[in-house]
Amino acid sequence: MAEAAAKTFLFLQGPHGPYFVMLAQALRERGHRAMRININGGDKIDWPEDATDYRGTFRNWPLFFDDFVVNQGVTDLILYGDCRPYHASAHGMAHLRGLRVHVVEEGYIRPDFLTLQDDGVNGNSTLPLDPQWYLDQAAGLSDQTDDLPQVPSTFKVRARNTMRNGLASAMMRVYFPFYRTHRPHSFLMESAGWAWKLIRKHRDQRRAHEEWKRIGDRPFFVLPLQLNSDYQIRVHSPFGNMRAALRFVIKSFARHAPPHVLLVVKRHPLDPGLVGWDRLTASLAAHYGVGERVVYLSDWDIAEVVKKSLGLVTVNSTVGTLALNGGNSVVVLGHAVYKVPGMVHTAGLDSFWSAPTPTDVALYSAFRRVLIDKCLIRGGLLSEEGLEMLVRNAADRLLKPRRDNAGLTKISAVHIRTVQGDAA
Repeated sequence: MAEAAAKTFLFLQGPHGPYFVMLAQALRERGHRAMRININGGDKIDWPEDATDYRGTFRNWPLFFDDFVVNQGVTDLILYGDCRPYHASAHGMAHLRGLRVHVVEEGYIRPDFLTLQDDGVNGNSTLPLDPQWYLDQAAGLSDQTDDLPQVPSTFKVRARNTMRNGLASAMMRVYFPFYRTHRPHSFLMESAGWAWKLIRKHRDQRRAHEEWKRIGDRPFFVLPLQLNSDYQIRVHSPFGNMRAALRFVIKSFARHAPPHVLLVVKRHPLDPGLVGWDRLTASLAAHYGVGERVVYLSDWDIAEVVKKSLGLVTVNSTVGTLALNGGNSVVVLGHAVYKVPGMVHTAGLDSFWSAPTPTDVALYSAFRRVLIDKCLIRGGLLSEEGLEMLVRNAADRLLKPRRDNAGLTKISAVHIRTVQGDAA
């Protein structure tokens, strides 16, 4: 590739594991520069190559980041999630400097996809919520992914990468004295929660089996819990945490759902077990007088639960696209890229219990094809085969010319506030 066309990519924090360093190597092989700033020990263990370590305060981060991108001639910024404080600040500074920003996230559509989108994801996405826009954009696009084999993955790889990253971050606290995790709990607390959850695994599975049998053929709606550490809850919803969302949903269910209908609350599979969601769910259901109509499932196949349900209630989980893909009715309480009128119920939660809006299957098909074309890459983080697919597809996407979404541009107020508030 000609020198004039070469780019300089700067990587910040990525998903736990080797994905970002593998992608950097692929970009270098295509004639581009790839650099990294580490902000904690987990970053260093996931990026064994030469990198710049930022050991200063968060207050000074915006100025350090700006000096770095100017001095190094950075053209493109790549980061995992755009709401973490360091990332939100870097995103704002990159916008001021005219850098192209690529945001990686768990796939809007799962499994077998990762999101790689310009400017922002989820609530910060530049994709519009106009149904006609998706129908127009989808014209001529085909979706041939349904016939492809599933990308291999294993939970052991996720557990290994997470433990490795967390241990390195904890052991290097002295080297990165000012770093504070964006997660609500420390690595040690989450590890203890996972250990206790593992001890109770068989008990939880037995109870879930009993609860699933109790549901039987009774009609129900499902609420999949999201993680309290998820910025989709903390930033892109009115609740701030999942406790508030759970209370809101059960309160509405008690007041407006038909008396013969159940509500199934499903625990997130990656919940570390630090919150007693079973006790909280039972307490709230009893408080609102629906203790016999709210069922808590700690462990069950979410695809089976969603398929059997009357509809899905979500703040903004990607389980929403799983439901839409199966034609289930969905109501979204927060901000989500799939909150498109006609595709989801938009008349409010209270009316959803008795008259859920059917999913426009043709519209969702168009929406899915547009997402795959514009901001999804096929592959997975939890196997060598999946990683190789992600690296190859991401490199191809990163080197394509920028495509605007109908001329729309957006920089989140979250980014602006972070830059202004912490660089002062």
